[in-house]
Amino acid sequence: MTRLASFWSGLGGDPALVSRVSAVERPGVLPSRLPVREFAGACVGVCALAAAELAARRAGGGEVPAVRVDDGAVATAFVSERHLRTDGRAAESFAPLSRFWRTADGWVRTHANYPHHRARLLSALGTPEDPDAVAAMLARRSAVEVEETVTAAGGLAVALRTPEEWAAHEQGAAVARPPLVERVRLDSAPARELSPPAGTPLLPAAGLRVLDLTRVIAGPIATRTLALLGADVLRLDPPDLPELPDQHTDTGFGKRSALVDLASGREAVEELVARADVVVTGYRPGALDRFGLSAEALAERRPGVVVAQLSAWGATGPWAGRRGFDSLVQVATGIAHIEGERDRPGALPAQALDHGTGYLLAAGVLRALSDQTEAGGSRLVRVALARTAGDLLRGAGGPRAAEEGETNLSPTPWLAERDSPLGHLRYALPPVEFEEGPRDWARPPGRWGTDETRWL
Repeated sequence: MTRLASFWSGLGGDPALVSRVSAVERPGVLPSRLPVREFAGACVGVCALAAAELAARRAGGGEVPAVRVDDGAVATAFVSERHLRTDGRAAESFAPLSRFWRTADGWVRTHANYPHHRARLLSALGTPEDPDAVAAMLARRSAVEVEETVTAAGGLAVALRTPEEWAAHEQGAAVARPPLVERVRLDSAPARELSPPAGTPLLPAAGLRVLDLTRVIAGPIATRTLALLGADVLRLDPPDLPELPDQHTDTGFGKRSALVDLASGREAVEELVARADVVVTGYRPGALDRFGLSAEALAERRPGVVVAQLSAWGATGPWAGRRGFDSLVQVATGIAHIEGERDRPGALPAQALDHGTGYLLAAGVLRALSDQTEAGGSRLVRVALARTAGDLLRGAGGPRAAEEGETNLSPTPWLAERDSPLGHLRYALPPVEFEEGPRDWARPPGRWGTDETRWL
Protein backbone atom coordinates (compact mmCIF):
# COMPACT_ATOMS: atom_id res chain seq x y z
CA MET A 1 0.00 0.00 0.00
CA THR A 2 3.02 2.31 0.27
CA ARG A 3 2.96 3.32 -3.39
CA LEU A 4 -0.83 3.70 -3.37
CA ALA A 5 -0.63 5.94 -0.31
CA SER A 6 2.04 8.04 -2.03
CA PHE A 7 -0.08 8.39 -5.17
CA TRP A 8 -3.15 9.30 -3.11
CA SER A 9 -1.24 11.94 -1.18
CA GLY A 10 0.02 13.41 -4.44
CA LEU A 11 -3.58 13.68 -5.63
CA GLY A 12 -4.44 15.71 -2.53
CA GLY A 13 -6.55 12.94 -1.04
CA ASP A 14 -7.32 12.49 2.65
CA PRO A 15 -4.70 10.01 3.96
CA ALA A 16 -7.29 8.40 6.22
CA LEU A 17 -9.20 7.12 3.19
CA VAL A 18 -6.38 4.75 2.22
CA SER A 19 -7.71 2.43 4.92
CA ARG A 20 -10.81 1.91 2.75
CA VAL A 21 -8.67 0.01 0.22
CA SER A 22 -8.08 -3.73 0.46
CA ALA A 23 -5.87 -5.72 -1.87
CA VAL A 24 -5.85 -9.24 -3.25
CA GLU A 25 -2.17 -9.73 -3.99
CA ARG A 26 -1.08 -12.28 -6.55
CA PRO A 27 2.74 -12.26 -6.68
CA GLY A 28 4.07 -13.25 -10.06
CA VAL A 29 1.54 -11.50 -12.29
CA LEU A 30 3.01 -8.89 -14.65
CA PRO A 31 6.49 -10.40 -14.10
CA SER A 32 9.21 -7.80 -14.44
CA ARG A 33 12.48 -6.60 -12.98
CA LEU A 34 10.71 -3.38 -12.05
CA PRO A 35 7.79 -3.34 -9.55
CA VAL A 36 5.09 -3.34 -12.24
CA ARG A 37 2.55 -5.34 -10.24
CA GLU A 38 2.66 -2.93 -7.30
CA PHE A 39 2.71 0.10 -9.60
CA ALA A 40 -0.28 -1.09 -11.62
CA GLY A 41 -2.29 -1.90 -8.51
CA ALA A 42 -1.57 1.53 -7.06
CA CYS A 43 -2.69 3.31 -10.25
CA VAL A 44 -5.97 1.40 -10.33
CA GLY A 45 -6.40 1.66 -6.56
CA VAL A 46 -6.22 5.45 -6.40
CA CYS A 47 -8.60 5.68 -9.34
CA ALA A 48 -11.14 3.45 -7.59
CA LEU A 49 -10.68 5.35 -4.32
CA ALA A 50 -11.21 8.69 -6.08
CA ALA A 51 -14.40 7.30 -7.62
CA ALA A 52 -15.64 6.05 -4.25
CA GLU A 53 -14.81 9.39 -2.63
CA LEU A 54 -16.79 11.30 -5.28
CA ALA A 55 -19.74 8.95 -4.81
CA ALA A 56 -19.72 9.68 -1.08
CA ARG A 57 -19.46 13.44 -1.70
CA ARG A 58 -22.43 13.33 -4.04
CA ALA A 59 -24.43 11.37 -1.49
CA GLY A 60 -23.94 14.14 1.04
CA GLY A 61 -21.09 12.65 3.02
CA GLY A 62 -20.92 9.50 5.04
CA GLU A 63 -18.55 6.60 4.76
CA VAL A 64 -16.61 6.21 1.53
CA PRO A 65 -17.45 2.88 -0.17
CA ALA A 66 -14.86 0.16 0.32
CA VAL A 67 -12.40 -0.33 -2.53
CA ARG A 68 -10.96 -3.66 -3.64
CA VAL A 69 -7.85 -4.03 -5.80
CA ASP A 70 -7.34 -7.52 -7.20
CA ASP A 71 -3.99 -8.08 -8.89
CA GLY A 72 -5.65 -10.57 -11.22
CA ALA A 73 -8.15 -8.02 -12.48
CA VAL A 74 -5.45 -5.37 -12.78
CA ALA A 75 -3.03 -7.64 -14.66
CA THR A 76 -5.77 -8.71 -17.07
CA ALA A 77 -6.84 -5.12 -17.74
CA PHE A 78 -3.25 -3.93 -18.26
CA VAL A 79 -2.98 -6.28 -21.25
CA SER A 80 -6.59 -5.84 -22.36
CA GLU A 81 -5.59 -5.60 -26.02
CA ARG A 82 -4.14 -9.13 -25.86
CA HIS A 83 -7.39 -10.56 -24.53
CA LEU A 84 -9.61 -8.78 -27.03
CA ARG A 85 -11.39 -10.98 -29.56
CA THR A 86 -13.74 -9.71 -32.25
CA ASP A 87 -15.76 -12.58 -33.68
CA GLY A 88 -12.94 -14.81 -32.49
CA ARG A 89 -10.18 -12.78 -34.14
CA ALA A 90 -7.27 -11.60 -31.99
CA ALA A 91 -6.28 -7.94 -32.10
CA GLU A 92 -3.41 -6.93 -34.34
CA SER A 93 -0.18 -6.21 -32.48
CA PHE A 94 2.80 -4.06 -33.39
CA ALA A 95 3.41 -3.47 -37.10
CA PRO A 96 6.54 -5.01 -38.70
CA LEU A 97 8.44 -1.70 -38.59
CA SER A 98 7.56 -1.04 -34.93
CA ARG A 99 10.47 -2.76 -33.21
CA PHE A 100 14.05 -2.60 -31.94
CA TRP A 101 16.87 -2.23 -34.46
CA ARG A 102 20.62 -2.50 -34.05
CA THR A 103 22.55 0.62 -34.95
CA ALA A 104 26.26 1.20 -35.40
CA ASP A 105 26.63 2.04 -31.71
CA GLY A 106 23.62 0.55 -29.92
CA TRP A 107 19.88 0.24 -30.37
CA VAL A 108 16.94 2.30 -31.54
CA ARG A 109 13.22 1.61 -31.43
CA THR A 110 10.78 2.84 -34.04
CA HIS A 111 7.00 3.13 -34.04
CA ALA A 112 5.12 2.75 -37.31
CA ASN A 113 1.70 1.33 -36.44
CA TYR A 114 -0.11 4.28 -38.03
CA PRO A 115 0.24 4.65 -41.82
CA HIS A 116 1.34 8.30 -41.68
CA HIS A 117 4.06 7.50 -39.15
CA ARG A 118 5.27 4.58 -41.27
CA ALA A 119 5.46 6.82 -44.34
CA ARG A 120 7.48 9.45 -42.48
CA LEU A 121 9.87 6.85 -41.10
CA LEU A 122 10.59 5.40 -44.53
CA SER A 123 10.93 8.85 -46.06
CA ALA A 124 13.45 9.88 -43.40
CA LEU A 125 15.51 6.73 -43.90
CA GLY A 126 15.17 6.67 -47.67
CA THR A 127 14.37 2.97 -47.73
CA PRO A 128 11.54 0.83 -49.13
CA GLU A 129 9.03 -0.81 -46.81
CA ASP A 130 11.29 -3.80 -46.29
CA PRO A 131 12.56 -4.71 -42.80
CA ASP A 132 15.83 -6.03 -44.23
CA ALA A 133 16.49 -2.76 -46.04
CA VAL A 134 15.65 -0.75 -42.93
CA ALA A 135 17.92 -2.95 -40.80
CA ALA A 136 20.82 -2.51 -43.22
CA MET A 137 20.38 1.26 -43.25
CA LEU A 138 20.17 1.60 -39.46
CA ALA A 139 23.16 -0.65 -38.86
CA ARG A 140 25.36 1.98 -40.53
CA ARG A 141 24.18 4.93 -38.43
CA SER A 142 24.36 5.95 -34.79
CA ALA A 143 21.26 5.61 -32.63
CA VAL A 144 21.04 9.32 -31.80
CA GLU A 145 21.52 10.25 -35.46
CA VAL A 146 18.58 8.01 -36.39
CA GLU A 147 16.52 9.49 -33.56
CA GLU A 148 17.10 13.05 -34.71
CA THR A 149 16.71 12.35 -38.44
CA VAL A 150 13.42 10.49 -38.08
CA THR A 151 12.04 12.95 -35.54
CA ALA A 152 12.83 15.89 -37.83
CA ALA A 153 10.75 14.19 -40.53
CA GLY A 154 7.77 13.79 -38.19
CA GLY A 155 8.40 10.09 -37.60
CA LEU A 156 9.09 8.18 -34.42
CA ALA A 157 12.42 6.70 -33.39
CA VAL A 158 14.14 6.77 -30.00
CA ALA A 159 17.67 5.74 -29.04
CA LEU A 160 18.12 3.31 -26.17
CA ARG A 161 19.37 4.99 -23.00
CA THR A 162 20.16 3.87 -19.48
CA PRO A 163 18.24 5.39 -16.56
CA GLU A 164 21.36 7.39 -15.69
CA GLU A 165 21.66 8.75 -19.23
CA TRP A 166 18.00 9.77 -19.21
CA ALA A 167 18.34 11.47 -15.82
CA ALA A 168 21.23 13.51 -17.23
CA HIS A 169 19.31 14.36 -20.42
CA GLU A 170 17.70 17.80 -20.58
CA GLN A 171 14.27 16.30 -21.20
CA GLY A 172 14.72 13.76 -18.44
CA ALA A 173 15.45 16.56 -16.00
CA ALA A 174 12.51 18.66 -17.24
CA VAL A 175 9.91 15.92 -16.93
CA ALA A 176 11.15 14.92 -13.48
CA ARG A 177 10.41 18.34 -11.96
CA PRO A 178 6.59 18.33 -11.79
CA PRO A 179 4.66 15.96 -9.53
CA LEU A 180 3.38 12.68 -10.94
CA VAL A 181 -0.06 14.24 -11.40
CA GLU A 182 -0.01 18.02 -11.74
CA ARG A 183 -3.03 19.73 -10.20
CA VAL A 184 -3.67 23.43 -10.83
CA ARG A 185 -6.57 25.66 -9.87
CA LEU A 186 -7.20 28.03 -12.78
CA ASP A 187 -9.73 30.51 -11.38
CA SER A 188 -12.32 31.17 -8.68
CA ALA A 189 -15.36 29.61 -10.34
CA PRO A 190 -18.11 28.75 -7.83
CA ALA A 191 -18.38 25.37 -6.16
CA ARG A 192 -19.75 22.54 -8.27
CA GLU A 193 -23.18 21.27 -7.27
CA LEU A 194 -23.79 17.60 -7.95
CA SER A 195 -27.00 15.76 -7.20
CA PRO A 196 -26.83 12.40 -5.40
CA PRO A 197 -26.36 9.45 -7.78
CA ALA A 198 -29.57 7.47 -8.15
CA GLY A 199 -30.11 3.73 -8.29
CA THR A 200 -27.62 0.93 -8.69
CA PRO A 201 -24.89 0.43 -9.61
CA LEU A 202 -23.38 3.45 -7.89
CA LEU A 203 -22.19 5.81 -10.64
CA PRO A 204 -20.18 8.73 -9.22
CA ALA A 205 -19.77 10.42 -12.64
CA ALA A 206 -23.44 10.14 -13.65
CA GLY A 207 -24.74 13.27 -15.36
CA LEU A 208 -21.27 14.60 -16.19
CA ARG A 209 -20.28 15.33 -19.78
CA VAL A 210 -16.74 14.47 -20.87
CA LEU A 211 -15.32 15.72 -24.16
CA ASP A 212 -12.67 13.21 -25.21
CA LEU A 213 -9.94 14.60 -27.48
CA THR A 214 -7.50 11.74 -27.00
CA ARG A 215 -6.01 8.99 -29.14
CA VAL A 216 -4.06 5.74 -28.86
CA ILE A 217 -4.21 4.13 -25.35
CA ALA A 218 -3.56 6.21 -22.21
CA GLY A 219 -6.08 8.99 -22.81
CA PRO A 220 -8.80 6.65 -24.09
CA ILE A 221 -8.31 4.45 -21.01
CA ALA A 222 -8.90 7.48 -18.78
CA THR A 223 -12.09 8.41 -20.60
CA ARG A 224 -13.20 4.77 -20.84
CA THR A 225 -12.94 4.69 -17.04
CA LEU A 226 -15.01 7.86 -16.66
CA ALA A 227 -17.61 6.27 -18.94
CA LEU A 228 -17.67 3.20 -16.69
CA LEU A 229 -18.47 5.51 -13.79
CA GLY A 230 -21.51 6.97 -15.55
CA ALA A 231 -20.21 9.96 -17.53
CA ASP A 232 -21.50 10.77 -21.01
CA VAL A 233 -18.21 10.52 -22.92
CA LEU A 234 -18.02 11.75 -26.51
CA ARG A 235 -14.75 11.17 -28.33
CA LEU A 236 -13.90 13.40 -31.27
CA ASP A 237 -11.40 12.40 -33.94
CA PRO A 238 -10.22 14.18 -37.10
CA PRO A 239 -11.79 12.57 -40.18
CA ASP A 240 -8.42 12.19 -41.90
CA LEU A 241 -6.69 10.30 -39.05
CA PRO A 242 -8.52 7.02 -38.46
CA GLU A 243 -7.86 5.21 -35.20
CA LEU A 244 -6.50 1.67 -35.42
CA PRO A 245 -9.66 -0.50 -35.44
CA ASP A 246 -8.68 -2.87 -32.64
CA GLN A 247 -7.43 0.00 -30.51
CA HIS A 248 -10.76 1.76 -30.92
CA THR A 249 -12.60 -1.42 -29.95
CA ASP A 250 -10.48 -2.03 -26.86
CA THR A 251 -10.73 1.52 -25.50
CA GLY A 252 -14.17 2.45 -26.82
CA PHE A 253 -16.36 0.77 -24.21
CA GLY A 254 -18.99 3.05 -22.71
CA LYS A 255 -18.24 5.92 -25.10
CA ARG A 256 -19.61 7.47 -28.26
CA SER A 257 -17.41 8.40 -31.22
CA ALA A 258 -17.80 11.27 -33.69
CA LEU A 259 -15.68 12.92 -36.38
CA VAL A 260 -14.95 16.65 -36.38
CA ASP A 261 -12.33 18.74 -38.10
CA LEU A 262 -11.34 21.16 -35.36
CA ALA A 263 -10.73 23.95 -37.87
CA SER A 264 -13.82 23.71 -40.07
CA GLY A 265 -16.04 22.29 -37.33
CA ARG A 266 -15.33 25.01 -34.77
CA GLU A 267 -19.01 25.80 -34.20
CA ALA A 268 -19.84 22.18 -33.35
CA VAL A 269 -16.91 21.98 -30.94
CA GLU A 270 -17.94 25.24 -29.25
CA GLU A 271 -21.44 23.88 -28.66
CA LEU A 272 -19.94 20.83 -26.97
CA VAL A 273 -17.49 22.86 -24.88
CA ALA A 274 -20.31 25.13 -23.70
CA ARG A 275 -21.86 22.21 -21.79
CA ALA A 276 -18.82 20.05 -21.05
CA ASP A 277 -17.88 19.34 -17.43
CA VAL A 278 -14.54 17.74 -18.34
CA VAL A 279 -12.31 18.13 -21.40
CA VAL A 280 -9.55 15.53 -21.83
CA THR A 281 -6.81 16.10 -24.40
CA GLY A 282 -4.07 13.74 -25.50
CA TYR A 283 -2.22 15.67 -28.19
CA ARG A 284 1.23 17.23 -27.94
CA PRO A 285 1.43 20.23 -25.57
CA GLY A 286 0.10 23.34 -27.28
CA ALA A 287 -1.12 21.50 -30.38
CA LEU A 288 -4.77 22.35 -29.69
CA ASP A 289 -4.24 25.91 -28.46
CA ARG A 290 -4.96 27.45 -31.86
CA PHE A 291 -8.44 25.95 -31.70
CA GLY A 292 -9.17 27.65 -28.37
CA LEU A 293 -8.63 24.42 -26.43
CA SER A 294 -5.89 25.45 -24.02
CA ALA A 295 -6.77 25.03 -20.36
CA GLU A 296 -6.94 28.77 -19.82
CA ALA A 297 -9.14 29.41 -22.87
CA LEU A 298 -11.51 26.60 -21.90
CA ALA A 299 -11.81 27.88 -18.32
CA GLU A 300 -12.56 31.38 -19.60
CA ARG A 301 -15.42 30.15 -21.79
CA ARG A 302 -16.63 27.41 -19.46
CA PRO A 303 -15.91 28.41 -15.82
CA GLY A 304 -15.79 25.36 -13.58
CA VAL A 305 -14.51 23.00 -16.26
CA VAL A 306 -11.94 20.31 -15.44
CA VAL A 307 -9.25 20.15 -18.12
CA ALA A 308 -7.14 16.99 -18.21
CA GLN A 309 -4.02 16.93 -20.37
CA LEU A 310 -1.85 13.98 -21.34
CA SER A 311 1.46 14.01 -23.22
CA ALA A 312 4.30 11.62 -23.89
CA TRP A 313 7.32 13.64 -22.77
CA GLY A 314 5.90 16.36 -20.52
CA ALA A 315 4.75 19.95 -20.93
CA THR A 316 8.22 21.54 -20.88
CA GLY A 317 11.70 20.76 -22.15
CA PRO A 318 13.22 20.27 -25.62
CA TRP A 319 11.15 17.14 -26.32
CA ALA A 320 7.81 18.55 -25.13
CA GLY A 321 6.58 18.94 -28.70
CA ARG A 322 7.68 15.49 -29.84
CA ARG A 323 5.37 12.61 -30.56
CA GLY A 324 5.71 9.57 -28.35
CA PHE A 325 4.28 6.21 -27.41
CA ASP A 326 4.62 3.91 -24.40
CA SER A 327 7.13 1.64 -26.16
CA LEU A 328 9.34 4.59 -27.07
CA VAL A 329 9.19 6.15 -23.61
CA GLN A 330 10.35 2.83 -22.16
CA VAL A 331 13.39 3.00 -24.45
CA ALA A 332 14.32 6.63 -23.76
CA THR A 333 13.95 6.47 -19.98
CA GLY A 334 16.02 3.34 -19.41
CA ILE A 335 13.21 0.90 -18.70
CA ALA A 336 14.07 -1.11 -21.82
CA HIS A 337 17.68 -1.24 -20.63
CA ILE A 338 16.68 -2.65 -17.24
CA GLU A 339 14.20 -5.12 -18.72
CA GLY A 340 16.60 -6.36 -21.38
CA GLU A 341 19.39 -8.88 -21.48
CA ARG A 342 23.08 -8.25 -22.01
CA ASP A 343 22.81 -8.42 -25.80
CA ARG A 344 19.34 -6.96 -26.37
CA PRO A 345 16.93 -4.43 -24.80
CA GLY A 346 13.60 -5.60 -23.42
CA ALA A 347 10.16 -4.32 -22.52
CA LEU A 348 7.68 -4.32 -19.67
CA PRO A 349 5.16 -7.19 -19.56
CA ALA A 350 2.42 -4.72 -20.51
CA GLN A 351 2.13 -1.23 -21.92
CA ALA A 352 2.10 -0.24 -18.28
CA LEU A 353 2.97 3.40 -18.83
CA ASP A 354 -0.10 3.85 -21.02
CA HIS A 355 -2.44 1.95 -18.75
CA GLY A 356 -1.05 3.33 -15.51
CA THR A 357 -1.08 6.91 -16.76
CA GLY A 358 -4.65 6.48 -17.99
CA TYR A 359 -5.89 5.43 -14.55
CA LEU A 360 -3.87 8.20 -12.87
CA LEU A 361 -5.41 10.77 -15.21
CA ALA A 362 -8.92 9.50 -14.45
CA ALA A 363 -8.09 9.62 -10.74
CA GLY A 364 -6.92 13.22 -11.10
CA VAL A 365 -10.17 14.19 -12.81
CA LEU A 366 -12.28 12.51 -10.14
CA ARG A 367 -10.32 14.18 -7.33
CA ALA A 368 -10.69 17.54 -9.07
CA LEU A 369 -14.45 17.03 -9.22
CA SER A 370 -14.54 16.17 -5.52
CA ASP A 371 -12.48 19.24 -4.65
CA GLN A 372 -14.79 21.42 -6.72
CA THR A 373 -17.80 20.43 -4.61
CA GLU A 374 -16.19 22.26 -1.68
CA ALA A 375 -13.80 24.83 -3.13
CA GLY A 376 -14.94 25.43 -6.70
CA GLY A 377 -12.50 26.66 -9.31
CA SER A 378 -11.78 25.47 -12.83
CA ARG A 379 -9.09 22.80 -12.62
CA LEU A 380 -6.17 21.54 -14.68
CA VAL A 381 -4.90 17.98 -14.29
CA ARG A 382 -1.77 17.04 -16.24
CA VAL A 383 0.20 13.81 -16.66
CA ALA A 384 2.96 12.51 -18.94
CA LEU A 385 4.09 9.02 -19.86
CA ALA A 386 7.73 9.91 -19.21
CA ARG A 387 6.86 11.22 -15.73
CA THR A 388 5.00 7.99 -15.00
CA ALA A 389 8.09 6.09 -16.15
CA GLY A 390 10.15 8.05 -13.66
CA ASP A 391 7.90 6.92 -10.83
CA LEU A 392 8.12 3.29 -11.93
CA LEU A 393 11.91 3.61 -11.93
CA ARG A 394 11.90 5.37 -8.55
CA GLY A 395 13.53 3.25 -5.90
CA ALA A 396 14.11 0.39 -8.32
CA GLY A 397 17.71 0.12 -7.16
CA GLY A 398 18.73 -1.62 -10.36
CA PRO A 399 17.49 -4.89 -11.82
CA ARG A 400 15.85 -7.38 -9.49
CA ALA A 401 14.77 -10.95 -9.89
CA ALA A 402 11.25 -11.42 -11.16
CA GLU A 403 8.73 -12.45 -8.48
CA GLU A 404 7.82 -16.05 -8.09
CA GLY A 405 4.13 -16.82 -7.95
CA GLU A 406 1.11 -16.94 -10.23
CA THR A 407 2.84 -16.14 -13.51
CA ASN A 408 0.39 -18.41 -15.35
CA LEU A 409 -2.74 -17.12 -13.61
CA SER A 410 -5.80 -17.66 -15.81
CA PRO A 411 -7.49 -14.39 -16.85
CA THR A 412 -10.89 -16.09 -17.24
CA PRO A 413 -12.49 -14.61 -14.07
CA TRP A 414 -11.83 -11.11 -15.41
CA LEU A 415 -13.01 -11.60 -18.99
CA ALA A 416 -16.51 -11.14 -20.39
CA GLU A 417 -18.31 -11.50 -23.72
CA ARG A 418 -21.05 -9.50 -25.38
CA ASP A 419 -22.44 -8.61 -28.78
CA SER A 420 -21.69 -5.20 -30.25
CA PRO A 421 -22.03 -3.26 -33.52
CA LEU A 422 -18.46 -4.42 -34.21
CA GLY A 423 -19.22 -8.11 -33.72
CA HIS A 424 -19.15 -10.53 -30.81
CA LEU A 425 -16.51 -9.34 -28.35
CA ARG A 426 -14.43 -10.99 -25.68
CA TYR A 427 -12.80 -8.35 -23.53
CA ALA A 428 -11.17 -7.58 -20.19
CA LEU A 429 -13.47 -6.32 -17.46
CA PRO A 430 -12.62 -3.00 -15.77
CA PRO A 431 -10.33 -3.39 -12.73
CA VAL A 432 -11.78 -0.33 -10.93
CA GLU A 433 -13.87 -1.85 -8.15
CA PHE A 434 -15.66 -0.34 -5.16
CA GLU A 435 -18.69 -1.28 -3.07
CA GLU A 436 -21.92 -1.10 -5.14
CA GLY A 437 -19.96 0.26 -8.11
CA PRO A 438 -20.30 -0.89 -11.74
CA ARG A 439 -18.63 -4.10 -12.83
CA ASP A 440 -18.97 -3.56 -16.59
CA TRP A 441 -19.60 -0.77 -19.05
CA ALA A 442 -23.19 0.20 -19.83
CA ARG A 443 -22.59 -0.04 -23.57
CA PRO A 444 -20.15 -1.78 -25.91
CA PRO A 445 -17.98 0.16 -28.34
CA GLY A 446 -19.73 1.33 -31.49
CA ARG A 447 -18.37 1.98 -34.94
CA TRP A 448 -15.65 4.61 -35.10
CA GLY A 449 -16.87 8.10 -35.93
CA THR A 450 -20.56 7.27 -36.43
CA ASP A 451 -22.21 9.15 -33.55
CA GLU A 452 -23.66 12.64 -33.61
CA THR A 453 -21.70 15.58 -32.22
CA ARG A 454 -24.09 16.32 -29.37
CA TRP A 455 -24.56 15.51 -25.72
CA LEU A 456 -27.15 12.97 -24.66
